[in-house]
Amino acid sequence: MRHKIMDFRSDTVTRPSEEMRRVIASAEVGDDIYGDDPSSNELCEYAAEMTGKEAAIYACSGTMGNLLAFATAGRHGESVLAGRRSHVWCSEVGGLSAIAGLCPYPLNDDGGIPAPEELSAASRSDGDIHHAQTTMLALENTHNYAGGIAVPPDKFAATAREGRRLGFHVHLDGARIFNAAVRHGVPVDVYAKEVDSLQFCLSKGLGAPLGSMLCGTREFIEEARRWRKRLGGAQRQLGIAAAAGLYALKNNVARLAEDHENAALLARLLKAGGVGVEEAENMTNMLFFPLKEGQISDAEFEAKCLEKGLLAHAISPRRIRLVTHLDVEREDVVRAAQIILEVLSA
Repeated sequence: MRHKIMDFRSDTVTRPSEEMRRVIASAEVGDDIYGDDPSSNELCEYAAEMTGKEAAIYACSGTMGNLLAFATAGRHGESVLAGRRSHVWCSEVGGLSAIAGLCPYPLNDDGGIPAPEELSAASRSDGDIHHAQTTMLALENTHNYAGGIAVPPDKFAATAREGRRLGFHVHLDGARIFNAAVRHGVPVDVYAKEVDSLQFCLSKGLGAPLGSMLCGTREFIEEARRWRKRLGGAQRQLGIAAAAGLYALKNNVARLAEDHENAALLARLLKAGGVGVEEAENMTNMLFFPLKEGQISDAEFEAKCLEKGLLAHAISPRRIRLVTHLDVEREDVVRAAQIILEVLSA
């Protein structure tokens, strides 16, 4: 009997449910550039209300949402403080520099967020004409490469407030901010109120097929709208995608707790089998483990897992990341653990 292929590479691989597909098929649409797409307008209003911000705009992706924030709030030649392992620096093709013209300064984000005292030391807002003046701070929550860490509200607030005290525009790459909110049992606006702007993904754990939201003041969003048009991200009958995003926000937030539980179960099963799963506080739907020296290569690990029905991914050399999501069931977790242990012991 051939088992189904289980995909643990990322929560980006989720597919729309049958109900979401019906919502997409029946979506009311208009021309969003003219501002008359009812589904898009409703989504933007709902996202702004959820985050406690004045306005919101749809972006094609989380990368575009972050780039819109950098281009809107920053100016060419200025600098932004960002974690050394942050997604905006490591995995967005240098857009904050190439397009927004910002110079990043690295901060230690191994625990998911830089410490407040690091900000003033790293800042270049000292009036020195030799320096690219620091005007922005970029935070990430949950933090992907640090282990899927959901930074607690108090710890997050301490750093964000210090950034704002120093006069920075504080932007949150909240691609998975709903995972953080669910992990700590708080509404998402508890995080959003601490920042000037935030981006969150409608895809990933929320299960929409594409899209992200950028939220902030009305003035900020209006300028971001100009940047979206400049970058080719403005769309016409956006309601087809917006309807999926609205469904995701209304139906798929609370269930993120299931993904966290499944990830915790997978970690326990692998550790019981002798795998050195990375330990981190406040983990969510991700887990990481290293391939030991002398074990099979990344490519061999991925290939042998796939032979047994599991799609897995080496996020960096000899570091495996596994991600649970709404298309992963509990029995998939148990079987995935069995496959990984079989592959590593072969």
